[in-house]
Amino acid sequence: MQIEETWLLIMSHRRATLGARSDLEKFIMSSDSTAVATVLRHPVNNEEIAACYPAMRELRPHLSSQQEFMTRVSRQFEQGYRLLAAWRGSHAVALAGYRLQENLVYGRFLYVDDLVALETERRGRLGQRLLEALADEARAQGCAKLVLDTALSNALAQRFYYRQGMLATAMRFNLALNKEVRPA
Repeated sequence: MQIEETWLLIMSHRRATLGARSDLEKFIMSSDSTAVATVLRHPVNNEEIAACYPAMRELRPHLSSQQEFMTRVSRQFEQGYRLLAAWRGSHAVALAGYRLQENLVYGRFLYVDDLVALETERRGRLGQRLLEALADEARAQGCAKLVLDTALSNALAQRFYYRQGMLATAMRFNLALNKEVRPA
């Protein structure tokens, strides 16, 4: 089946509980008119945030429940974290968690915390489309860079990031301070 892409920029507002913002939505339509569109947009309510849990669980298996996911995401929202998801109907089939930051190393930058597609959706270029949307958002926000971390052992992700034009420019070190604390 031949895929035809149509890109639309849509300005919308978040519901009052999450505050106002504009969303970049990208529609990826099949030439088959019966196919369901895949739309990139931010979740706008708790039901939609909860719908992101299955995809996030594939990337973060240590999340033990949807409730834990909701609690942690809610805390992270207070720190500027956002989710951008690829929606097929009411299902989030891929997503990116990100935040705008600034430091003395990069200046203003967009940090990608999470990038994942459901296993059944991989190779569908949704990860590429999410990264492109995040790069557009970063440019619109005056960011100098888009930055993310990946495990040294995750060769497939590293290969994907290189194909997207990203370069490995640093190595991150960490020190576990308490073995009882779950990974953040």
